[in-house]
Amino acid sequence: MSSRYKYLEAIEKHAGLLGIMIAIMVSLGGLAEITPLFMKAHSVEPAPGFKPYDALRLAGKDVYVREGCYLCHSQMVRTLRFETQRYGDYSDASESVYDRPFQWGSKRTGPDLARVGGKYSDDWQRLHLLDPRKVVPESNMPAYAWLANAQVDGEDIQARMRTLRRLGDPYTDEEIAAAPDAVDGKTELDAIVAYLQGLGVRNVPAPAAEAKAEVAAAGAP
Repeated sequence: MSSRYKYLEAIEKHAGLLGIMIAIMVSLGGLAEITPLFMKAHSVEPAPGFKPYDALRLAGKDVYVREGCYLCHSQMVRTLRFETQRYGDYSDASESVYDRPFQWGSKRTGPDLARVGGKYSDDWQRLHLLDPRKVVPESNMPAYAWLANAQVDGEDIQARMRTLRRLGDPYTDEEIAAAPDAVDGKTELDAIVAYLQGLGVRNVPAPAAEAKAEVAAAGAP
């Protein structure tokens, strides 16, 4: 019997060794699949003119994440016709460059919010957050009445902007210095409404915009 078959026999007869070898092979296979995706994710660049959240919207995003809104609302319009017909242009990775954590996902107890900005008025958004049933009678969304009384902490937002700059967000010294004044007197309700009204408005996916331009050009006389 060759030495190769002796090694194979030894592995087959020892369950512990076999388990270790299987774990090693699964780990190598997983790394081979995950590493390219990880590297690609770090190579995504923001679209031209795309900027990180201003102070008030940054505060609103933090409230959105803190209250678990992402558990019922995704922010990811897929490249499917019925999705784009209902929600608008499909999502592009460049839109989420400054999102930590990103809000893509598949869980939708409520509608996707990637393009909700400007769809409703500020007053509608406020009332919907304070008492959802007043604007959507069949809604099962909880009310967030306490947001109207919680003040945004300007120093906390300023510290967050400094941290995000270390992670790569291009905040300027002036923007960071002005953060406390920008949110002075603002409530968390003001902040989350500002965040929602900016979703889908800050940037239009370049592929979708180019496709629209091509369609318009083709239909021109």
